[in-house]
Amino acid sequence: MASDQNFVDFVMEQIRNAGEITAKKMFGEYGIYADGKLFGLICDNKLFIKPTISGREFIGNVIEAPPYEGAKPSFLIEEKIENSDWLSELIRISLKELPTTKTKKKK
Repeated sequence: MASDQNFVDFVMEQIRNAGEITAKKMFGEYGIYADGKLFGLICDNKLFIKPTISGREFIGNVIEAPPYEGAKPSFLIEEKIENSDWLSELIRISLKELPTTKTKKKK
């Protein structure tokens, strides 16, 4: 099931204070970027954040699930998705640990 645009817009609004946030459509779902760095996915109207040590400590009681079949588990954000300040802070914390996006060389 593809994610609903209203849910994507809601998530984007909730995390607007975490940096320059963009969403890119990928196979009916969405990759979520902050300042050009991929940090999460929206799949089946659920928000998944890439796992980091600092993010795990910040969340506390982490729920992990794969965003799609065959994917590695990510942090599934459910209960606190409506807490914009908490969610934005989680993303800022996570971004510090995530590797920078590799630029593709032109052929």
